[in-house]
Amino acid sequence: MIQPCKICGISDPITLEFLTSHPTPPKMVGFICNWPKSKRFVEYDKLKELLKVDKKKSEYVAVLVKPNENILEKIKDLPFDYYQLYDCMPNEIKLIKKKYNKKIIVAITVKDQNDVVKYLDYNELADIILFDSKGYEKSMSFDHQLIKNLKINQELMLAGNIQIEDSLKTYKEIADIIDISGGLETSGLKDISKINIFLKKIKLINNEA
Repeated sequence: MIQPCKICGISDPITLEFLTSHPTPPKMVGFICNWPKSKRFVEYDKLKELLKVDKKKSEYVAVLVKPNENILEKIKDLPFDYYQLYDCMPNEIKLIKKKYNKKIIVAITVKDQNDVVKYLDYNELADIILFDSKGYEKSMSFDHQLIKNLKINQELMLAGNIQIEDSLKTYKEIADIIDISGGLETSGLKDISKINIFLKKIKLINNEA
């Protein structure tokens, strides 16, 4: 059974193979494609090799911060199912979606309620709406209560310094998909034991639902 979560910031084949071969793999695996400030950034040549790992039941997500034509053209033939877009205006997303024919995750970075309502501008363009903190490469939280009672037509994804020690059940009550990255790391590197714990916890929550 595939789990309704996204594990982001994968940068090595051993971790990727562990994820895609897991008995209950994540729905999505994310790769940082054009944000060198992130320690999880994967340069194009390395990314091209990394994505040769068979995704099996999972889907691959290109995480892109205001991407230019250069990076979009570079990655267009890589096996991505989704583009997760930060800092893009609706007209930019519309052009990207049309030209590259990818499913779109629109990332809304949240500090307060004024940020939350920005999702309305992307309603017709997004396949998934992601609410994230304004941390980008830094693990930062935001008040998840701001989106707790939000009713939107698309699937809702939640990120922002989520940890495996947290009450994941609480997050599941808010969002359809939990997006985690730094919470699965030890000393800045993805930790397979933490990933395993997380996937088991998500499976348990889904079995209870």
